[in-house]
Amino acid sequence: MNRKKTILFPIAAMCALALGACQTNITVEAETFTAQPVKAAHTEAEYEADRQAILAMSGNYKVTFDFIETVAFDADYKLKDRKLSGGHEMVRVVEDTGDFISLQHILVVGSPDQKFVVKHWRQDWAYEPEEVLVFIGGNAWEMREVPVTERAGKWSQTVYQVDDSPRYGAVAGWSHEDGVSEWTPAAEWRPLPRRDMTTRDDYHAVKAINRHAITPLGWVHEQDNSKLVLSGEPSVLVREVGVNTYQKDDAFDFSVGEAYWEATADFWAGVRAEWTAMEKGKDAFAITLKGETGDLYSPLLGLATAVEIGDMTVEEAIAEAKITIAQFTTDELAPLSARLRTTQTVASVGAAK
Repeated sequence: MNRKKTILFPIAAMCALALGACQTNITVEAETFTAQPVKAAHTEAEYEADRQAILAMSGNYKVTFDFIETVAFDADYKLKDRKLSGGHEMVRVVEDTGDFISLQHILVVGSPDQKFVVKHWRQDWAYEPEEVLVFIGGNAWEMREVPVTERAGKWSQTVYQVDDSPRYGAVAGWSHEDGVSEWTPAAEWRPLPRRDMTTRDDYHAVKAINRHAITPLGWVHEQDNSKLVLSGEPSVLVREVGVNTYQKDDAFDFSVGEAYWEATADFWAGVRAEWTAMEKGKDAFAITLKGETGDLYSPLLGLATAVEIGDMTVEEAIAEAKITIAQFTTDELAPLSARLRTTQTVASVGAAK
């Protein structure tokens, strides 16, 4: 392959990543969907209500990311200041084959005169999944089998990062009681959010209870987070409440986001396929970088920019992306202690437990 110089992700847009967390030209070969047999625990009507709740999260939104630490569990820990940020986010349906729905988030931030586009997170929903990808600490993930009794009528949500690498997954059923459609799984581990990964080094993972609820004005993503220190026996450093609010806003001009996604959708489809092949082909795998994975996501975002401005073809960029992903991933997992980033701050907190 004739390798070309990778264009790095713009610095201003990378700074925007610290905030919180259309019709595309992707060609999707949709499967013919056959409705699941009616079960006593979940009727076809309930199944369709679940689907409509998931699809209701697509659209154009004014977003607010609000995180407040509430209770410390280390005698020397002082609660950090509230983190409040936001912007505008478009959520587009990438794929819908009936029992699988993929939603891509594109964040638009900046001033009206100078907007920046950030390819944000992605959420994939699968009905009655046989397995779910879960985070196991130290930038590693594994496929966990979902027993038949635990998946009947349920949906998995798997969340992916800005470069389409995995983030976390969980399984639960949608509830439509009391006039509210909401999905709340049991607590699962997830990596540090970028708002903390880039500014602090005193914990290793988040144990999160993660609720999605549809509201009259859009939807809300509520989180009950326990920040875990994993050096030695896992211990909670502090708890945090997060409320990410998505309020419908069709008046905002998302044209820069639409243009970015139209230009780069085929490239990101190729990147997704590479990560999916890794998920399906391995029981577990890891990113070899400790802590922040900028050496992985920055080149991939840069390749997308190269495609967008016409410096590379989609095929060239996907080939380069595969090389980058292979460079920073492995299926030979070291012990958790060896995968964690170690700093003086983390070591002192762990020793105090």
